[in-house]
Amino acid sequence: MHRYLEPELLDHLDPEHPDAVQSRAELLLINRIMGNHRWLLKQLRPHLAARSSILELGAGDGEFSKHLIDSKLCEPHQIHALDLMPPPAEWPSGAHWIQRSIFDPDAWPRKEVVIANLFLHHFTDEQLREIGNAMRHARLVIVCEPARRSAHLAQGALLAALCDFNRVTCHDMMVSIRAGFLGDELQTALGLNEWKCDAAATLLGAYHFAALNPCVSSP
Repeated sequence: MHRYLEPELLDHLDPEHPDAVQSRAELLLINRIMGNHRWLLKQLRPHLAARSSILELGAGDGEFSKHLIDSKLCEPHQIHALDLMPPPAEWPSGAHWIQRSIFDPDAWPRKEVVIANLFLHHFTDEQLREIGNAMRHARLVIVCEPARRSAHLAQGALLAALCDFNRVTCHDMMVSIRAGFLGDELQTALGLNEWKCDAAATLLGAYHFAALNPCVSSP
């Protein structure tokens, strides 16, 4: 199955639209089922120091960054979240929120650790190369995306039926899987060929990607 991109409904809805609110809640359930937040925390734990700076791309409703703070892996001031949406109502005091496009040349603060959850699959290979160039100052990049397999399309359809997901989630889940990654595709698209990278797909449809920059030392 070739990688195929098409628009996702949630990206074009007002954040306060009832369908958008429900879809974000359903996305949290999908994250829990896939184990995305657990995996991201496990990967981050051995790499974070008291002075580590963290940038989350496409932070959305801020749930993972808040979870990172609640897990005591970092302090609020270490977090920088980048998204087109305004900060959520309960965004932690002291944490940074950058409401800009990822392609805004002034948007990217130079941070040691870059994380993204279910975000990079929205972009073409050309756009991913631009994102990869912006990542080159980082020491560590950790990403969780959909794995692009036909079996996961069937799993998604079954989950949507069992959980009675709304139309936005049902549509966007299928679109996301078809735009997902396998093998070394993300490393190649980002242009991080000289980095030490690990990528693997799980049985529940997650694509895990972790990359260490050999040119940047640990704090």
